[in-house]
Amino acid sequence: MSKYALTVACRSTRGIVAAIAAYMVEHGCNITDSAQFDDMETGNFFMRVSFTSEEGADLATLHEGFAETAAGFDMTYDFHDEAQKMKVIIMVSRFGHCLNDLLYRWRIGALPIDIVAVISNHMDYQKVVVNHDIPFHCIKVTKANKPQAEAAIMQVVEDTEAELIVLARYMQILSDEMCQKMSGRIINIHHSFLPSFKGANPYKQAFQRGVKLIGATSHYVTADLDEGPIIEQDTVRVTHAQSPEDYVSLGRDVESAVLARAIHAHIHRRVFLNGNKTVVFPASPGSYASERMG
Repeated sequence: MSKYALTVACRSTRGIVAAIAAYMVEHGCNITDSAQFDDMETGNFFMRVSFTSEEGADLATLHEGFAETAAGFDMTYDFHDEAQKMKVIIMVSRFGHCLNDLLYRWRIGALPIDIVAVISNHMDYQKVVVNHDIPFHCIKVTKANKPQAEAAIMQVVEDTEAELIVLARYMQILSDEMCQKMSGRIINIHHSFLPSFKGANPYKQAFQRGVKLIGATSHYVTADLDEGPIIEQDTVRVTHAQSPEDYVSLGRDVESAVLARAIHAHIHRRVFLNGNKTVVFPASPGSYASERMG
């Protein structure tokens, strides 16, 4: 049986869940997992439903048939085939811990994505990427050529039909135009527990303040630097006896895990934009399972 997911966003009102459930029953579908959130502050409603089509209905038929139900609630909605892997471009500079972590998770099936390219402004990870049979593009970025470089990046996006860009410690600021064009489709990892300790050296700032927790934040990229809607965060404990270099080392592990979890949530359609925040639903049972161990 085909496994699908339905995502819905609309204004909150009575009868939404009942209408969705009724549609599923009428079209021979069995709901296997469901999550919903009613934002009492904004009046927005969000829902994600995993289901199987027990009578063989295809995605296009389900999508078209749902239009009448959706119209009654002015829904924004979409149906997704959970077997279809999202096309992803990873961008990296000279810090490779997130890239290597993502490649490993991808290789064992823990992160079910289709990595269509890796783009870097340096050559450091060309061999690593090519050895994984993934196209590598080195696009140098300077103040003088930034528009041309960004145009080359967008050309790769268009050629590969990439649906998501992951900034895995890519240390270049994207233009407002690119951020707007790819709104909701660029995920960044920031080496700090935002919104604290912003800037180029947050670990040094944290060290100087004597913090007992350091962390990382994964968020959608917007024109406002490091201000995009947050998807995932985590922390690790530190003590007064540890150095800034210790902070960096400990931070690498947190960054890698936080970025991977954010991507996992996005590709499974569990993240909904809600103004300048996000609604992130829990993972469906079995969605973290790897195709193989090791």
